[in-house]
Amino acid sequence: MRHPIPRSFSSKVTGQRILEVGRRGKYLLLACGAGTVIIHLGMSGTLRLVPADLPAQKHDHVDLRLGNGQALRLRDPRRFGLMVWTDEDPLLHPLLRDLGPEPLTAAFTASYLAGRARGRSMPVKQFIMDAKVVVGVGNIYANEALFMAGVHPRRAAGKVTAAEYGLIAKAIKRVLRKAITAGGTTLRDYVDGAGRSGYFAQQLLVYGRAGQPCRRCAHEIESLRLGQRATYFCPRCQS
Repeated sequence: MRHPIPRSFSSKVTGQRILEVGRRGKYLLLACGAGTVIIHLGMSGTLRLVPADLPAQKHDHVDLRLGNGQALRLRDPRRFGLMVWTDEDPLLHPLLRDLGPEPLTAAFTASYLAGRARGRSMPVKQFIMDAKVVVGVGNIYANEALFMAGVHPRRAAGKVTAAEYGLIAKAIKRVLRKAITAGGTTLRDYVDGAGRSGYFAQQLLVYGRAGQPCRRCAHEIESLRLGQRATYFCPRCQS
């Protein structure tokens, strides 16, 4: 796992009652009476309800055994996930305290983005993917939002205008809401909590479409790599 589970974890969670299930960025929060379990699923992790006596398979790492005979089982083939316990306010935990605002809240605005971008030379795509700037904008959605806003992904973040950040903020909100409605974007093995695939991939405008005609102007979609991530754009629609 990304962080080894400490020996004290079991004694901390034993006997606790889960009072609330929440989220901050990509971290799941199980609020209990004496603290909080913080979970990250990494790139390919899943959290399932299974019978507590079901034998563990190769990539099953943690069981939280419940009082009803079931268990919350963390499966993570790539081992990029984590599960930790904190006695303190989880939002002050080192994993969460520096995270940027949630993109679908009122705190995520054009003025906020423009202020954070001032003087920064990094490409705007990497800027909006930085979890310290805003959480939840992954590679696919960054590509799609910048296309919607008409902003080239390689532009320096500090050179993007406040008006353009207004378009970017609106586009991020729009693309995330559309993706949520469609159940996410299934690439390979992603499924939701009920085992269903997401269908937003069928609506993608630029991501994964290099060499294909732009849905807006028919120019060929191009690709490059920024920060080791595949980046797609229309050179005619984005400047």
